[in-house]
Amino acid sequence: MSTTSTTRGARTRTVDGSPAPAPVVVRRGPSGVLAALQAFVLSLAVVVLPGVVAFLGSSSGTSEGSGWGQSVTIAAGFWLLGHGVPLVASGTTVTLVPLGLTALALFCCFASARRSAYTSTAAWAAGTATYALATLGVALLAGSTPPWGLGVAVAGGALVGGLGLGAGILARPDAPLVGDLTQRLDRWVPPSLRLGLRGGLLGTSLLAGVSAVVVGAWLVAGRATSADIVAGLVPGTIGGIVLAVAQLAVLPNLVAWAGAWLVGPGFAVGEGSTFAPTGSQPGALPAIPLLGALPGDDWTNPLTPWVPAVVVALGVVAGLFVQRRLRDVTGTHPDDDVPWLDACLAVTGTAVGVGLLAGLVSWLAGGAVGPGRLEVVGADALVVGALAAAEIGGGAALAVLAARLDVLGRRRTED
Repeated sequence: MSTTSTTRGARTRTVDGSPAPAPVVVRRGPSGVLAALQAFVLSLAVVVLPGVVAFLGSSSGTSEGSGWGQSVTIAAGFWLLGHGVPLVASGTTVTLVPLGLTALALFCCFASARRSAYTSTAAWAAGTATYALATLGVALLAGSTPPWGLGVAVAGGALVGGLGLGAGILARPDAPLVGDLTQRLDRWVPPSLRLGLRGGLLGTSLLAGVSAVVVGAWLVAGRATSADIVAGLVPGTIGGIVLAVAQLAVLPNLVAWAGAWLVGPGFAVGEGSTFAPTGSQPGALPAIPLLGALPGDDWTNPLTPWVPAVVVALGVVAGLFVQRRLRDVTGTHPDDDVPWLDACLAVTGTAVGVGLLAGLVSWLAGGAVGPGRLEVVGADALVVGALAAAEIGGGAALAVLAARLDVLGRRRTED
């Protein structure tokens, strides 16, 4: 029996006259809003639930109901810190951003948008606005945010939600390629400069990877000190789990500090302390097991002042990445040389990209965590950004220049 369909007026029938199955109509609802709410609830629950479990484990069963609210409020304030919202506790303003919680929120937004959101600008805008308003709502209900921090809650929520949801939407199968979207900037940003910014992203990623390896070495070398701190705290089973989760939340901060250590200026954990390749002056540190892994004087030797050379080598790798793609993005003929202007723009883009990213991460990874000395924690973002741009940008310039000189040398040999 033939099943070929024909259309008559507004109805569709098969050849034999029987009605064809009705078409499936997909009604597009507020997918961006739903994706944002899913990410918001999931990321907040991951932070709040350990606080509730800790309360239950430490409660004798006679505590008043206010204990529940206090544990939830503390956890909510910790979640807000991951979005850059300051936390006021015991008269002290905490501004250090636990980057682990920021990464958690970004991942929740990414996964939720990739699964639930439609590929449209409207869905992204609605989701971003929803996530920002939800962050503001938590800040109002928690009561641990200063009045000026409410604006930060909106901005931080919009930034985290916008980046995570946007990345998730662009990762969908029906989304346009990022390269196709960036081509729209050709009128204002030259292709060679955009290639340099990609090289800067690569250089920053390499620096983060090496920093993570350095942190791993610090953790192994300082495991005995960290174990002694844990033994002294006697946190118990539930307290130990909560302590471990809290330290995982700030572990990316330690990676950012290791990046500052590799670049050269180092970082501080408390006013007057210094952790740098040229020497360390720890001072009095809080009893936190993770801080037991910080590098001491045993990490200083005649070779450590040359640690920034590793960052320059990473710049050479980024420069090779840029050099191999420079001819394609500029449309230069294989027999011709890439114009010096494009080569300079590419190297400049690499240096600027690294400087902005490294400086931003260093700024977010530092701040105040307590009164007095602990108001100074982290690295100087301006110094780290400037030196990272100089070192990786310089390595990229060496790679591009060496490649051009090699081509000129081969041409002279052939002539």
